[in-house]
Amino acid sequence: MLIVLDIGNTTIVTGLFDGDRLTGHWRFSSYDRTSDEAGLMMINLLASNGVTRADIKGAILSSVVPRLEEVWRDAIGNYLGVTPLIVTSELDLGIRIDMDNPREVGADRLVNAVAAVSLCGYPVVSVDLGTTINLDVVSRDGDYIGGAIAPGLEVSMQTLFSKAAKLPQIALASPGMAIGRNTMKAVQSGIVYGFVGLVDSLVERIFAELGARTPVIATGGHAEILAADSKTVTRLEPWLTLEGLRIIYRRVSGVE
Repeated sequence: MLIVLDIGNTTIVTGLFDGDRLTGHWRFSSYDRTSDEAGLMMINLLASNGVTRADIKGAILSSVVPRLEEVWRDAIGNYLGVTPLIVTSELDLGIRIDMDNPREVGADRLVNAVAAVSLCGYPVVSVDLGTTINLDVVSRDGDYIGGAIAPGLEVSMQTLFSKAAKLPQIALASPGMAIGRNTMKAVQSGIVYGFVGLVDSLVERIFAELGARTPVIATGGHAEILAADSKTVTRLEPWLTLEGLRIIYRRVSGVE
């Protein structure tokens, strides 16, 4: 079995693959832990799926938080007995990185691009809706050529509430209409439909620069909320990043 981890600024998403099949997945906060705490957590998560240390034959992780990368690398090595493959721009990802500085591209963005190409071919756009909103583009030549990064929904909501004391804390959900008849609905409209507009506007600009309309795959913690109202998102894949990690591991390690 293969364990995969995507370490983000707010959340760590973990998946367990048996061959090509995702048999378990977990999402938890990215706060600081020791490698022992992280290792014991991993052992307990696997046990909840009836999996033991001996069942794990490989591991791969992508990270945008360097201090956590080391913690989880040590945790996997010490508690699961395998050395995780770390995703970088220098790996053979199956796509060329056509960027000014390939090393500065976030590992999660590359992983999403690999998975998007696997699912839809190229050109293709992936939209990851998490702490940040990442739009990643693979050209008609199969090259990763960059994209756009914007603040995520929760970051914007937290900033709004911290600066406007009278606004009520609200659930992040589509209000059903743009004209909010109360403060809660008005805030939901501004956040949800505002970010739908942001994503759609960026995607349309990307289409214009590519000279073609492409499949657009949405993923991330808030993908379902925005995809329902988007005019450009064509496919929802909640576990796109985990699938990309599996594909990269198989390519680099040669293990099916």
